[in-house]
Amino acid sequence: MDRLTESDISELRKLCPGGVSLDVDLSAISQWRVGGRADIILRPSSTAEVSALLAWCSASRIRPVVVGMTTNLLFDDAGLQVPCIQIDSRMAQVIVKGNEVQAQSGVWVPGFARKLMQAGLGGAEHICGVPGTLGGLICMNGGSQRKSIGLNILSVEAVDLAGNVSCRNVADCGFSYRHSVFQANKEVITGARLEFPRRARSEIRKEMLSILRTRSVKFPRKQPNCGSVFKSNPAMYAEVGPPGSVIERLGFKGKRVGGALVSPKHANFIVNAGGATSRDVLSLIYSISSSVESMLGYQLEAEAYFVRCDGLMCPADKVVKTGVSHNLSVV
Repeated sequence: MDRLTESDISELRKLCPGGVSLDVDLSAISQWRVGGRADIILRPSSTAEVSALLAWCSASRIRPVVVGMTTNLLFDDAGLQVPCIQIDSRMAQVIVKGNEVQAQSGVWVPGFARKLMQAGLGGAEHICGVPGTLGGLICMNGGSQRKSIGLNILSVEAVDLAGNVSCRNVADCGFSYRHSVFQANKEVITGARLEFPRRARSEIRKEMLSILRTRSVKFPRKQPNCGSVFKSNPAMYAEVGPPGSVIERLGFKGKRVGGALVSPKHANFIVNAGGATSRDVLSLIYSISSSVESMLGYQLEAEAYFVRCDGLMCPADKVVKTGVSHNLSVV
């Protein structure tokens, strides 16, 4: 693939002032602390800048990678050779008016939940411990306790790969369990309008503290990880239980490949126990998913996505099965 020229970089600096970084260590921004070096990372501060960057990439016939705080991403050890647009704290404005909230997609979800609590708005307690940005949460229709953020969405602002800005009403977002249209149409979410009911701040705070205490006991918080590796399969959940308990019963809890370790605290978490590579993590994911399928007949889908050096992104459980990565073979 063609690398960016000095002229390209100069133009990108004009389109994204103050938000261009070169030769970035991906392991430093990865929640998993895994990955090689990125040629360039672009951090826009507005929808207009996102639109301008995507329009430039489209005109230049470059397909960028768009990320948030990388919670559900596993970067290739070979790095990233295409532009990476990161929606982060430079796009994190939150405005509360009555029961409605206007928020940019780069706001950190736990911080967003706290802002709502302080405003006396309930209904977001379940996301108080969910790592990641609001944009990523909306894209995955994420949440916890079998709840999803889509229940509170009024509309979503997004930019397509040609740089066109649109606003979708909730009915056009295709929300279902851990799914939205944004996973397939590749539009970049830049903001959303949401609605939450009024509730006593003391009650909200009490519930959030209870949720955080439970998560602290159940989940590994001190070692780098991406959160839950596998989605809950409703049919499997009803018959044999959630992914964590299934993976544990199959003997994977505490299993290690290189620096990647199935957490002894919760088996649906793979942690970086020190020096883990993307190959280490993918090897564990493949071993787990193939064992569940062969022994129980259920297919576990990964929440985590693998990002290879040319920008191609694929659910992590599909990488070694399909050979989608040019530098990985079937384990």
